[in-house]
Amino acid sequence: MRGQDHSGLKKLRGPLAGALLGGMLVFVGGAIYAQNAPQIVPRVTGAASPMEDVPAPALARPVIDDKRLMRNYPEQPPVIPHSIDNYQLTLKTNRCLDCHRRQFTEGSGAPMISVTHFMDRNGQVLADVTPRRYFCTACHVQQTDAQPLVPSTFKDMLLVGSEKK
Repeated sequence: MRGQDHSGLKKLRGPLAGALLGGMLVFVGGAIYAQNAPQIVPRVTGAASPMEDVPAPALARPVIDDKRLMRNYPEQPPVIPHSIDNYQLTLKTNRCLDCHRRQFTEGSGAPMISVTHFMDRNGQVLADVTPRRYFCTACHVQQTDAQPLVPSTFKDMLLVGSEKK
């Protein structure tokens, strides 16, 4: 038995040695990485422990003065200057359209939906609101008295220019 040719073992010796060497490298590399792991950034919001129960903050009160505000930048969707509590927005019902659809604006006094809301992605004008613009609150948000989470130093380019004169 001693000195016999174990051809089956010789065939496995190369791949087995490579697998063991590769496993050792991964293990050593993981241990080195664990010692030099990047520091976790502290949480901005929420509980320190992700499974901890945290009370939800109070909702900001809606501003319901119906004043249309100036937009902060071109192409900004206008904010909704009235309460939208209990508005239904489903596949079959969109309460926003009861006032903002073209044929109802005279009676409601609400501004008409932009003509862009009637265009499909190919620029074709449709008879009714395009499906991709149907869910108003995807872009338009209700105006509230909420304070910004992060302070902003943004200044409108046009207003900054008028201050210098």
